[in-house]
This record gives sequence, structure tokens and C-alpha cells, in this order.
Amino acid sequence: MGNGESRVRGLAARAGGWSARHRWAAVGIWVLFVVLAMGLGSAAGRVDVGDSDQLKGETSTAARIIEEAGIEEPAGETVLVQARDGGPEATDAGFRSAVAAVVTAVERTGEVTDVTSPYESGTISKDGRSALVQFDVRGDSDTAGDRVQPVLKAVEDVQKDHGSLRIEEIGDASMMKTFDDAFGDDFKKAEYSAVPVALGILLIAFGALVAALLPVALAITAIMATMGLMGLVSHLQPMSDTANSVMLLVGLAVGVDYCLFYLRREREERAAGRDAGTALRIAAATSGRAIVVSGVTVCVAMAGMLFTGLAEFEAMGLASLMVVAVAMVGSVTVLPALLSLLGERVEKGRLPFLRGRRTGGSTDSRFWTAVLKRVLARPVLSVVVATGALLAVAAPAVGMKTQNLTLDQEFGDSLPIVQTYDRVNEAFPGGSEPAEVVVRADDINAPEVRSALAEFRERAIGSGASRGPVEIKLHDQQNVAFVYVPLVGGSDQDKAGESLDKLRDEVRPATLGEVDGVEAPITGQVAGSKDFNDQLVGSVVPVFAFVVVFAFLVMLLSFRSLTVAITSIVLNLLSVGAAYGILVAVFQHGWGASLVGAEGVGAIITWLPLFLFVILFGLSTDYHVFVVSRIREARLRGRTTRDAVRHGVVTTAGVVTSAAVIMVAVFGIFGTLSMQSMKQMGVGLAAAVLIDATVIRGVLLPAVMTLLGERNWYLPKWLHRMPDLTHDESPEPVTPPVSRDDEGERVPV
Repeated sequence: MGNGESRVRGLAARAGGWSARHRWAAVGIWVLFVVLAMGLGSAAGRVDVGDSDQLKGETSTAARIIEEAGIEEPAGETVLVQARDGGPEATDAGFRSAVAAVVTAVERTGEVTDVTSPYESGTISKDGRSALVQFDVRGDSDTAGDRVQPVLKAVEDVQKDHGSLRIEEIGDASMMKTFDDAFGDDFKKAEYSAVPVALGILLIAFGALVAALLPVALAITAIMATMGLMGLVSHLQPMSDTANSVMLLVGLAVGVDYCLFYLRREREERAAGRDAGTALRIAAATSGRAIVVSGVTVCVAMAGMLFTGLAEFEAMGLASLMVVAVAMVGSVTVLPALLSLLGERVEKGRLPFLRGRRTGGSTDSRFWTAVLKRVLARPVLSVVVATGALLAVAAPAVGMKTQNLTLDQEFGDSLPIVQTYDRVNEAFPGGSEPAEVVVRADDINAPEVRSALAEFRERAIGSGASRGPVEIKLHDQQNVAFVYVPLVGGSDQDKAGESLDKLRDEVRPATLGEVDGVEAPITGQVAGSKDFNDQLVGSVVPVFAFVVVFAFLVMLLSFRSLTVAITSIVLNLLSVGAAYGILVAVFQHGWGASLVGAEGVGAIITWLPLFLFVILFGLSTDYHVFVVSRIREARLRGRTTRDAVRHGVVTTAGVVTSAAVIMVAVFGIFGTLSMQSMKQMGVGLAAAVLIDATVIRGVLLPAVMTLLGERNWYLPKWLHRMPDLTHDESPEPVTPPVSRDDEGERVPV
């Protein structure tokens, strides 16, 4: 193989060529971009998603009324005073003494306000063995968890003096503190350990420290720049902490992948005997182009989240889109410059125990060579077995049940506060998460409004939607009232949802709805969950259609093959379906749940299926584009379709395996977290990537392409006028004969 000039065209090739010729300028521009993005983002500050932006419908209306009225809802707390077996009842002197002690103790801390005794509010259970002392934590509700410790300590001290009773605190502030203490460090460790894990795998893959550091450095700088851009963009589209975490995950995954693809190809070409300049040009035109195609497709998939109408999803989608775009640009600009600067020094820091491993050289994988030999010998059997296996894995997804997880589902019984939550809900169904009616009127104290409020309270209980007590808080100056209604059903989301429907469809229209000028949206945890579900279900079809159609168009334009575009969509859908099936089997049906610590969840969190579809559809494109590009390249060099498939799969197997192992490891870290929603996300992503990199790319893709033969490159005549975005890189000069498909375009053979 010679070192002659190779004809290249395309954005990635031109960008790589310019960067290699202007190395210091390219590196300087990238560093300046990262520094400017971070500086401007820090100066601008970040605007986070507000309560009124979270959802549409009644939940959003209620939040808007509260914000417009300037009312700061404090963090509410509750102390459960409950008789143990054989203990006193609420009417007994000992019980009353304990309640009085709780009231006195929490007031003495100076951190609370509006302390209410159960004997004043009527918050005594029907069996007379449980009562609730209620109060609010002073100050900003968002930081109440930082100030609630003295109150918790005061309640613990009262408990020590009353052994025949359970005296336990629960509420917004105490839950905030408990979760921060229990899981705040958990999240930080997961995020911080992702980079060392990725670096360790890259060290094994490359066997050299410098080569391993390059992908990590690119990913980290892309993430840093995106964090700054998020601050700027947040003034148009508010961001969130969740969007930040998703951005970190996606940025690390694609940043490492893109650099890995580019670096492996450049090393391979140099090991084949080409000079540094030629190797970089070939890498730019091949892997660089694959990165651009993959990046554009991933960005399109992430953009699908913008069609949900959900502020949190829009923030996640935009943040993910930005970090993918930044990583893609960095991969085709600054990376060629760095490789040109480093030259052979990219091999520095070789690990002694991997001294025999070369970064370049033959990239054929012995394992995948053996697998491919069997797959290509029996392609029909391979397709049937692999497809059947994936459909069997996906089958449980047909019965998927989605819901917002309750506290006990999210955290199990590992925390004492979860047991308190269960006891409160058992004694006072819905008491820990009541529906909240936000009533706004021209004059909240007008006789007809006060009468409607009283009637609403009576009918809420009379209709069977609540067992009470229904609490009303007036804000006279703002002409707003809050009505708290414990829902029958408690932590049972389905039953609580039925109670909510009664309030919205029956009780409210017959009471508050009869008064002109009164707004009375109903919000709360159950209402928010229902509104979220309704909006999410309504967005599934447009998001699905957008992602699939635009991904199809990108693949069609990039490969100028109708067959490749269709098969890529079908294979990606199979991968996503299998991931859904695993999620349902483990977290809903409990098959193997003990292996991941997911016993008793019984449902998939509402936002996850759509989120996984978008993320996985985008990330699956990485491998598909990389492998198919290599197959097409080999085909253009004159190989037969079968030989091109074998060559493309086995030569990319090493880099795809390394990339997949990194993704699975990073996502798997999140699968170890205690929160079931994060565990579901981590397991779902890790399972899908593993399936995609093995069964899909290693078995189904080569078997299907082998069966299709020359039809892989079919393009109808009426599509010939499409823009030609394919690359033309033929480092091995050949003069292939040309055949013509009667119905399609010219096919080099």
C-alpha cells in the first residue's frame, strides 16, 4: 500500500486537513472557545426550570397563580404520634402529654412557625391511635433541609421520653435532608467515578497513557464548554440539575466514542505504512465523516425531546444536543491537530504489562472473526435466531406499566423515613401527599367564595374522594386560598388518581365552579403525576415520528442507499425494544431484580421509556454509522459484499467493543445507585448498548447485509437528485468494473 495522495472531499476531510496544517491555531481556537463558553456562561448565570414551567394544564396554572401572588410556600413538616401495640389512645393523658411535648419542643428550636396541635386541627386517625402535629419550617423552602436538623433532634428527644409511642417526623424539609445525606454523595461518586472508569478501559484498549488520555480530555473539555453554553441558553430555555446530569452522561459517552473512532483509524493507517499526513487525511475522510453523520443523527434524536412540551425534557434534550454537537466539532477539528502535534508521541506512557499491544496494526478481532465466519456461513439462520431472541427479550415490554414512583417504590424500606411515610399513609390515607387546590378570587373573603370553600370541604369528604381532614389556608392580601385534601388511596397511585378525578370532575364544578371569577386548579403530587403522564402520552407519537423520520433521512443522505436507511431504523428499534423488555422483566415483574437491588418496584418510572427511546436511538447510530461506513468503504475498494461485510465488522470490532465497554461501565455505575429511577435508567442504557454492540452489530447487521447483497446499495432513480453526502476515500487504488442496477443507481463492484 502506497503513501500517495488520496482524493478526499467533505466537511470532515476539509476540517481535518486544515487542522493538521494549522495545528497550533486549531488547538488555540478550541481552548479559547472552551474558556469563553465557560466564562460567558458563568457571568450570565443559569436560569433553572420553574414550577410554572414544568407542566401544562392545571399543575402549571396553580404554580403560575402562586408565583404571580408572590406567595412563598414554606416547607411543611408533620410529626406522627402513634400508639404502639397496647399503647394509649389519643384521648389518654399520656398521649396528650406526648403531643404537648412535641409542640413545645419544636417551638423552642426557633426554626418553625404555625405549629398546630392535632386537637385543634382534628388530625386524629379514625381508630384514635394516631395523631399529627403539623408546622412549617421558617425561611426558603428550597433550603429548608439545611435548617431542619435542630427540629429533628428535638423530636428524637421527645421520643426517648415516651417509649410506648412512636414519635417520628416527616415532611418536605426532613425528606430533603434525608435524601441529600443518603444519596447526595452517591450521585457525586457516580459522576466522579465515570471518568476514571473510562480512562482505565481506554488504557487497556490502547496500552498507552497519552492515547488513553486524548478521548477523556476531549470529552471533558466538550462537557466544560457545554456547561458554559447551558448558562447562556438557559435564558431562552431554562435548564435543570437533571439536564446537567444527562449532559454529563451523554457527553462522556459520545466524546470518548468519537475520539476513539478517529484515533484508532489514524493509528491503523500509520501502522499500515502510510505517512502521518496521509493517515490523518484518511482518518478525517472516513472516521471523521462517520463522526459527523453520527453526531448529526444523535442531535436529531435529542431534538425529539423538544417536542414533548415538558420543560424538563426540553432542557435534557437541548443540553444533550449541545454536548453532542460540541464533541462532534471538537473531534473533527482539534483532534486532528493534536494527533499531528503528537505524532508517534501518542504512544508514550505504554503500560509494561501491555507492552505487546499496539494501538495500530491489525485491527482484526479473533473473536469476531470466528463469530463472523459462522454468521456469514448461515446468514438466514443467524437472522432468524438473533431476531427471535431479541423479540423474546422485548416481549415483556408489551405489558409495560408506567407511573411516577412513590417514596417506598423509589427507595424501598432502606430508610427509616420511608417506614414513617407508610405509617402516615396507613393511618391518614393521602395525608403525606394531599391534593392542593389553589383558589384565586377577586375577593377571597366574599360571602359566596367563603361559602363555596366550605361546601367544597364538605363535598370532598361526602363524595368519598377524601376522608379528611380538609385544611384551608387563606392569604387575604393576595386573595388566594390553599385547600389541602388528603386523597383516598394514599400511596396507591391508581386509587388516588380516581379520588383526584372526583375532585376535578364532580366536587369542584358543583362548588367553586359555581362562583364567577374564581380559579381553582388542583395540583399536588398525584395531580402532577397525572398531568405529566397525560402530556407525555400525548407527545409520544410526534416525538417518535420526528426521531425516526429524520434519522432515516440523515442515513439516506449519508449513504445514498434506501436499504441501509431502512435497515438502520429497524435494527435500532429492535435494540430499543429489547432494552424495554429487560426493564419490564427486571423492575416490573421482578425477574432477577435481586441482582440489581430492585425488589418490589412493580413499575417503570413515567419519563423513562420516551427518554430511553431518544437517547438509545441516538447512541445506537454511533456504532451503526461507523460499521456501515467501513463496509461501504471496503465495497468501494472492489471487495465483494460478503467480504466487505466481514472486513468492515472485524476491523471495527475492537473499537466498537472498547466504546461499548466504556458506555456499559459508565451507565452501569448509575445502575448501582439506590434511587430506583436512576437504577432503571442505568440498567436500561447499559443493557441496550450491550445488545446493540453484540447481537445487533455483530450478528444481525452482517447477516442481513450478506443476504441483501448488492441490494444494500439500492437507490431508486427518483432519489438520484438528492445531495451527495457520501465520502470518497480510496487509499488502495483500484479500477473496479461498474455494473448498473436496472432500477437504481450505478453500483461500483
